[in-house]
Amino acid sequence: MARVSDLVSQRIVDVPESGIRRFFDIAATMEDVISLGIGEPDFDTPEPIVRAGMASLERGETHYSSNSGLMALRRAIAEHLDRLYHQTYHPANEILVTVGVSEALYLSLAACLDPGDECIIPEPCFVSYAPGVTFAGGRPVIVPTKVENGFQVTAEEIARAVTGRTKALLIGYPNNPTGAVMSRERLSEIAAIAQQHDLLVISDEIYDRLVYDTEHVCVPSLPGMANRTILLQGFSKAYAMTGWRIGYVAGPAEILAQLRKVHQYTIMCAPTVSQHAALAALREGEPFVQDMVARYDRRRRLMVDGLNELGLTCFEPHGAFYAFPSVEATGMDDDQFAEKLLQEERVAVVPGRAFGKAGKNHVRCSYATSSQKIEQALERIERFVRRHG
Repeated sequence: MARVSDLVSQRIVDVPESGIRRFFDIAATMEDVISLGIGEPDFDTPEPIVRAGMASLERGETHYSSNSGLMALRRAIAEHLDRLYHQTYHPANEILVTVGVSEALYLSLAACLDPGDECIIPEPCFVSYAPGVTFAGGRPVIVPTKVENGFQVTAEEIARAVTGRTKALLIGYPNNPTGAVMSRERLSEIAAIAQQHDLLVISDEIYDRLVYDTEHVCVPSLPGMANRTILLQGFSKAYAMTGWRIGYVAGPAEILAQLRKVHQYTIMCAPTVSQHAALAALREGEPFVQDMVARYDRRRRLMVDGLNELGLTCFEPHGAFYAFPSVEATGMDDDQFAEKLLQEERVAVVPGRAFGKAGKNHVRCSYATSSQKIEQALERIERFVRRHG
């Protein structure tokens, strides 16, 4: 009989497991841990959204929806994007409701990449990007970003990475893990490169509503970009709906038709109850979004100022809910720092290299937790860095 290792894909074997999970698994076995590692809101889903989901169940709306999603939801998404970014999508064939942004990313890569196609990915980035390209048979081409540029990738850096095999650019801003937000000027320069080299752009904008003291620029709203951009969006972050697993893709009808084909054969449709809840989020959720953003902003200032005062240099994040301080001054690398901090002070952070090599010597700290816990965590981190000089 063949060895088990001979019965699975070598392409998948070669992909390392998520660097985030190891620390969560360790923390789960310990008591009195303050987690700054989790990448989800600490708020409960707003009551009107929960009520809408429950009401849909009580009405017996427990059957499949259209493959593309409820038409009422797709219309609401189209109106939402038009209102925020003046970007028009046709609900019938340019919007596809998905099982979170994770499925949206999978569909985009599976439907658009052929074996050997190169996809440029700026790092640090969400842990799924490079593995997703590999799973689709493509080749991830990593472009490191730098703290001196505010972790914003530049058009020049992307242009240098383009080859004859380059097909796509995958970007995620506001950024996880750095909290960086791309300026309109830099995005416009990148758009020019994409048009010059005829690149598809896959833009993960799940944190678009969580920005502070700046604007979010929606990539397909830039001149000439709507016909070459796949927009990945969802409800998890802004509406505190991570467990509902509901997202969407918006893009040109010809491209969406291919994503829909993969969706049909793998998923069928997003959960119907979650679609009804998402519809309520768009209709009634805005006051809750504004309240959460204001509270995140106060926590952001508390955490970033606190880390800088401790000598853990942290550039100012303007989006998402993460700080990304350097730990280089401690003499430890990011893995050592995260492991020792967890063992000695019961504070969980994520090593920066979990998000790519460009994240080394940094750690991700989420401020999607209460101000009280952030203050307690900072006190523990202060003890830790003093003890280690």
